Amino acid sequence: MATIDITEDTFQETISGDGITLVDAWAEWCGPCKRFGPVFEKASEEHPDATFAKLDTEANQELSAKLQIQSIPTLMVFRDGILVFREAGALPPAALEDLIGQVKALDMDEVRAQVESQKAE
Repeated sequence: MATIDITEDTFQETISGDGITLVDAWAEWCGPCKRFGPVFEKASEEHPDATFAKLDTEANQELSAKLQIQSIPTLMVFRDGILVFREAGALPPAALEDLIGQVKALDMDEVRAQVESQKAE
């Protein structure tokens, strides 16, 4: 599956589904974003079971502010609608592959229990 573009209108629907969704927050003028783009695109082709979404921070400034994106590229990974990873900076291909493997291996029942525990505090 190739990458998809998301906007303020499609963000929530895209991230809240079952499975893994990776979101690359980027901008056209950002050099590191341009270098990370092909890495992200290649990973999307190698992992058709995950959704790979691109969020143009310039075109979606209100959403970028809500997400508190302060530097780009920022990679966010959601699994079953839960944010499980967020980090600014471009990852090399091997690190992105490792991250995807770790997210696939998560015990989501345990993650949901941790989320509920944090909400209760």
